[in-house]
Amino acid sequence: MAIARHKTAGRPTGRGAGLVGDERVVKPAEASSTYPAISDHGLIGDLQTAALVSTQGEIDWFCCPRFDSPSVFASLLSRSNGGSFKISPTTEDHITHQSYFPDTAVLVTRFMSEAGVGSVIDLMPIIDHPRSPSERHRIVRIIRAVRGQMSFVIQCNPAFDYGRGKHKVKLTDAGAVFESELGDLTLHVVGKPGHKVLEDVDTFTGQEGGVRLTVTLREGEISGVVLESAAEGGPRRIPQDELTELLNGTVNYWRTWLARSNYTGRWREMVNRSAMAIKLMTYAPSGALVAAPTAGLPEQIGGERNWDYRFTWIRDASFSVHALSSLGFIEEEEAFGYWLRDRLHEHIESGGGQLPIMYRIDGSSDLEEFTLDHFEGYRGSKPVRIGNAAGEQLQLDIYGEAMLAVYQMDEKGFVMTDQTMRDVISLMNWLCDHWDQPDEGIWETRGGRQPFVYGRLMCWVAFDRMIRIVQRHGRPAPVARWTAERDKIYEQIMASGWNPKMRAFTQYNGSSVLDAALLRMPMVDFISARDPKWVSTLEAMERVIVSDSLVYRYDPAASPDGLRGSEGTFSMCTFWYVDALAVSRRVDEARLAFEKMFTYANPIGLYGEEIGLTGEQLGNFPQAFSHLGLINSAVFLNECIERTPKPGLGGFRTH
Repeated sequence: MAIARHKTAGRPTGRGAGLVGDERVVKPAEASSTYPAISDHGLIGDLQTAALVSTQGEIDWFCCPRFDSPSVFASLLSRSNGGSFKISPTTEDHITHQSYFPDTAVLVTRFMSEAGVGSVIDLMPIIDHPRSPSERHRIVRIIRAVRGQMSFVIQCNPAFDYGRGKHKVKLTDAGAVFESELGDLTLHVVGKPGHKVLEDVDTFTGQEGGVRLTVTLREGEISGVVLESAAEGGPRRIPQDELTELLNGTVNYWRTWLARSNYTGRWREMVNRSAMAIKLMTYAPSGALVAAPTAGLPEQIGGERNWDYRFTWIRDASFSVHALSSLGFIEEEEAFGYWLRDRLHEHIESGGGQLPIMYRIDGSSDLEEFTLDHFEGYRGSKPVRIGNAAGEQLQLDIYGEAMLAVYQMDEKGFVMTDQTMRDVISLMNWLCDHWDQPDEGIWETRGGRQPFVYGRLMCWVAFDRMIRIVQRHGRPAPVARWTAERDKIYEQIMASGWNPKMRAFTQYNGSSVLDAALLRMPMVDFISARDPKWVSTLEAMERVIVSDSLVYRYDPAASPDGLRGSEGTFSMCTFWYVDALAVSRRVDEARLAFEKMFTYANPIGLYGEEIGLTGEQLGNFPQAFSHLGLINSAVFLNECIERTPKPGLGGFRTH
């Protein structure tokens, strides 16, 4: 084994690899100079942070010690100076294939060549006490020769603080320490059985603050490295039996966790993978769900729609309540319930007013947005934004999503304390005075406020569900006022949100733009799925914003959103379309649309935010919204299928 510092090679030239089925043939020189497809990644994590691993064995995104901390590896956003941690064969040509250990978040990347077959097993051991914030995190990378013989190159080039920080490297016979002002990373090396690490070392030379190791393994041999933050001591040679313990412990954790699921319906494999993706994106100390573990991945290649999603949206996290509850993950549902309860109480205690739409994972609301001008952006997609200015927007729909979550948790016995009820009543009283004003809407447009129909729809939901809660518990509350405001909203939507020429409900009062968010109208019991107004709205959407079952949020050309360029179809909207078809008794069409979505997942079942024209994943990856939508649609559609008369007995619509 040879260890040497090295200079990271690479310049962005776009995708250049050829496809063979779900495998990718790449030469090492090509892999170092191109950006991998967004979908060419798996996710590993320890419930406090996470890392993306490409199909070429490169960790090109990792923030430490939390999801929203500055990046250590970010070559996914800047090949030249983002930092990366790569393990790959030295062979000229190889084929790669990526998969998860069944029912786990342990990732396996296999490399196949004429000389042999090897694998890299990537995992992050779960922290001993995951509910307590920890500075210590470990990335375990196990290298194994499966058949024949294979040589691997291990290259670790951290770039602290989004590539802005400086660090020093100290090398030892057991690895290296990367010292920075933001904390140290320690690289522990695994030697061959019966050998001292020094006997495997040829040289200690290098430059540019990184290390390079080479190792040759024969069939059955195992090696690897462990990268650790906040290590208690210096680098040490990791025994192979310790690697095995870390692997087995992580596998057992995930299988034990997944065994808590009570889902027995169709599509179990996809539902389980989505559940684990959601779990990987949940910050255990607070119970907060990040929208995605990444920042800056574009909704349009080369465009400016590049956002930081490492925060907790009231909306996204509220959707998780139904998804997790429907699978039997009550502990996670309750954790978010406490998180939401604390945010509402802090908000009221600080004076109330407009509720923030998103928070950091620790509950703070400092989301100042700035750009990383020294990052070139994924395949030239600039600017790379950190923080999120949308946090200051008025988005009225979040009140409905929050109250819908509270209502669902209350049905399951979540304790509605006197203080929580008082906080919620204060929030609803504010909403009484402010629901009838323009807002930025669910899609966080930056083109000015409008009287968005979806915002009003969810305000209707907020009043409706809170009326039910106080009546269920007999609590004192201004129910008469809430009822009056609820009814005003209903009348306004039916009068102003309805466009008689288009025969459809539209994006905002008086507009002619269709909006996929309104697919939720029958799902929240605002309107019957058999109402002629809803039927014609769905048909209008199918003509304009549905493309072979994939659904656009809206037409940016018809609804200026303050940004240049276009975007792909929005995966959550496609799952809402599935729900809308199912509730409209078009169950066979709903099933076809749902199962077609499986073909757009990456080979290991992960989805980004959007799907491009040629089927590529776009936006931050993986996306919690997409996986929440999949779970909710799977549960609801399965129930609809069970209730639907069998073929030959009627009840099917062929459209």
